[in-house]
Amino acid sequence: MTSKAIVKCDRKWRRAALVVLALTLWQASPASAADEPDLIFRRSTVFKWLSPNDKLATYAVDDPEVDGVACHFTVPEKGGFKGWLGLAEEVSDISLACRQIGPVKFKHKLEQGDDMFRQRRSLFFKKMQIVRGCDAKRNVLVYMVYSDKLIEGSPKNSTSSVPIMPWGAGDIAVQKCGEFFQ
Repeated sequence: MTSKAIVKCDRKWRRAALVVLALTLWQASPASAADEPDLIFRRSTVFKWLSPNDKLATYAVDDPEVDGVACHFTVPEKGGFKGWLGLAEEVSDISLACRQIGPVKFKHKLEQGDDMFRQRRSLFFKKMQIVRGCDAKRNVLVYMVYSDKLIEGSPKNSTSSVPIMPWGAGDIAVQKCGEFFQ
């Protein structure tokens, strides 16, 4: 074997080891089961012969700090072999709808623009975030989803609002979001 071939082979092994290390660290990142969204359904959008199809997937996630609010979001999921292996960078097109699903109860004081949910959208550089805020004048919770990328960023976003209303005959005292946001 020539020295050029050895160097070329060594580079390939180093690159493969780096990918394995990155995948190991990515899988080992701390996340509890409660942080995972519930898959509602997936729908194929692009057919691929030998690898998984591109899909749209709709998920549900409950607000961990505000009882009685749930959000549904739809994200594109890349197919192909890169998508199957978790190496594809997902696009930033994400839609969001949040609703009151029970009596609204704030667990503690919150900050405007706090993360409600966060999910990785590429191996290293991109993540999707759902953040929450309060429109105190209208007593409405406002949720925004966006995708950020370390290098370029992304202007694509979606917003949903949840007016805080009485829930059932027994829910007379409606909490004011302005009292729980700083």
